[in-house]
Amino acid sequence: MAMSGGSVKQISFVCRQRVTPNSYLRIGGLQLASRAFSTVQDAPILSASTPHPPLSSASATFQNALHATSPRTTWTREEIAKVYNTPLMELSFAAATVHRRFHNPAAIQMCTLMNIKTGGCSEDCSYCAQSSRYNTGLKASKMVTVESVLDAARIAKENGSSRFCMGAAWRDMRGRKTNLRNIKEMVKGVRAMGMEACVTLGMIDAEQAKELKDAGLTAYNHNVDTSREHYPSVITTRSYDERLATINNVREAGINVCTGGILGLGEKAKDHVGLIHTVATLPSHPESFPVNALVPIKGTPLGESKAISFDAIVRTIATARLVLPATIIRLAAGRNTMTEEKQMLCFIAGANAVFTGEKMLTTACNGWDEDREMFDRWGLRPMESHETLQGQQTLKETKEFISDEVQQSAASAV
Repeated sequence: MAMSGGSVKQISFVCRQRVTPNSYLRIGGLQLASRAFSTVQDAPILSASTPHPPLSSASATFQNALHATSPRTTWTREEIAKVYNTPLMELSFAAATVHRRFHNPAAIQMCTLMNIKTGGCSEDCSYCAQSSRYNTGLKASKMVTVESVLDAARIAKENGSSRFCMGAAWRDMRGRKTNLRNIKEMVKGVRAMGMEACVTLGMIDAEQAKELKDAGLTAYNHNVDTSREHYPSVITTRSYDERLATINNVREAGINVCTGGILGLGEKAKDHVGLIHTVATLPSHPESFPVNALVPIKGTPLGESKAISFDAIVRTIATARLVLPATIIRLAAGRNTMTEEKQMLCFIAGANAVFTGEKMLTTACNGWDEDREMFDRWGLRPMESHETLQGQQTLKETKEFISDEVQQSAASAV
């Protein structure tokens, strides 16, 4: 049935008038297509002159996000809150729609994270087992060798991981020239395998960021953790602005930014909105946005925290997908506590990356075999390297390089 403009409204009534299939029934000013059932549910045929009902501001914000064709960095907290507070079924459906516009919904980036320096960190992050301030039973260790990291990266690649991440437990890189030199060798070795390389090393300055870029680093992870307002309740030894300064150094060096947060730190829904607002209003959206669910560690201030409700996780992922449409959303810590069905709801809502392997820093992680079997059951597959934002950029640079070479050859031949 062809319909002219106007809003669509479902109505239901008991039909007491004799109708035939494909005939029309008129009720008041509405003309309905009939069906040979005692109960008819059809859309009214309205004339093009019928005015559209005005959208509320919340609806307008949501519709704009739903129909976006490119990212924007001008989001307000109020706009993000309107998206976040949309009924969850509608929110998830919209997020899935946007996800398919910007990404292949069957492709999940598989990342493996290795702890290259464990424990002994001077920071007081209330959730972290690696802080020297808390008695968690974790023993501090020196940084591992370059060879051991590259061996682990080879195993990860053989099992389908396309990004290898390396994390060191310390506050910053000041006075760590030898460590930085070794880390650059790790990065070079991982990239030589055809994998993306990511590190998380605490705060770094502009020069250190440039050195890592020159070594071939794909991405740098530095989470903001939560909203600016809730942050002081979680960490006091590093300010929110110091975190943003490191992110700025990374971006200015030309390294992809990976920054997200942790859910379950005692925050409220408005802090999920604040977290997303922080990353959505950076000069450019992060390449990836990790969503962690707190894994309580005994001995830390948050060691007895209750698990955050699953609907809050899905709501945050779906909101992030609408607000950060081109960003890879990584389902990170806490995934191993989710049933397979819960993980699928996260993927449907827009998550398209996971950590997989033997361990995730100091916490348990879903294994490669487990993920492979789950992917097979649900029609998912590991994301190819060229499908990531970094892969697309590499392809673009390669094409530009080849084009320049061709033009130079043609010019020299003339």
